[in-house]
Amino acid sequence: MWFSLSHGIVNEIYYPRVDHACTRDFGLILSTDGGGVWEEKRVAETETRHIAPRVPGFVTSSTLPLGHVIERRVITDSQRDALLQHVRLAAPDGLLSGLHLTVLLAPHLVNRGAGNTAWLGEYKGMPMLFAEGSGVSLALACDVPFLSRSVGFVGVSDGWQDVHDHGRLTWEYTMAKNGNVALAAELDLSAATEFTMAIGFGAGWAEAAHEARASLLAGFDYAEHQYVEGWQAWSSSLLDLHDEFAAESATVVRVHESQSFPGGIIASLSTGPPMHGQRPKRRPRRTRRWGSMLPISIPQLWRWDRTWCSRFTMSMVHGPARTTALK
Repeated sequence: MWFSLSHGIVNEIYYPRVDHACTRDFGLILSTDGGGVWEEKRVAETETRHIAPRVPGFVTSSTLPLGHVIERRVITDSQRDALLQHVRLAAPDGLLSGLHLTVLLAPHLVNRGAGNTAWLGEYKGMPMLFAEGSGVSLALACDVPFLSRSVGFVGVSDGWQDVHDHGRLTWEYTMAKNGNVALAAELDLSAATEFTMAIGFGAGWAEAAHEARASLLAGFDYAEHQYVEGWQAWSSSLLDLHDEFAAESATVVRVHESQSFPGGIIASLSTGPPMHGQRPKRRPRRTRRWGSMLPISIPQLWRWDRTWCSRFTMSMVHGPARTTALK
């Protein structure tokens, strides 16, 4: 699994291969009973930093016009096909009453906005929102209750239209079939202003739901600990790496490596956003891509990680096989 970030929110999530983008964006929108609507990615001032040194998980902090702050920690579950966001909403005194927080998720399963189907459902008693297309399914779940949920067609009956027209999510469409669809759910802020959301992926809806539910039950703190520990173990194995920019560049290269063909590297995960990352099966990997990556020569890689460098040079020798693997 791979993902990209921009404007403080998650954009593309790639699954099950690096060339299979399954979402367009995954963000939040605040609104009030008085008619105010603020979409995080459009109006917030955002800061982004790493979760820990040399660990490509991210903390974003988005400040909205009225002073509300949305802080999120973004990682993936190193043991499951799930992306996790731990979110904390801070509101100025007196500005939490009458506030509505809606999550918006735009599936584009396997690089296609069209031909997706979305619906409401539950899995083992946990309410979720689902989407499927091109043989891949996703499930969105949260550890705080949903006040309302809806799925619709983008530009016609989606949650973004509803919130902008009515100040909150009022529509409750249960299914949108074979089109460009969007998922929306209002979160119960009276239950908590700090919560974790999970998007699980799988070949079918039940598999995706299981991944999301299991990840939430295990807890964000556990997943983050595993994620950070795995990355720091890899980073500590590098040799003669004293420059932080060099460390960042080595992580970028590591992230872009193919899972199915060790040493094969894709040119870039992102179609536009400035940050992106990867989480291979059973090992946490995520990174932020700098505007230009430090050039790294084979001798430099050899000094840092000889086993990895051997795989990299073999992939260069066997170029056609690498290309086939990434396709």
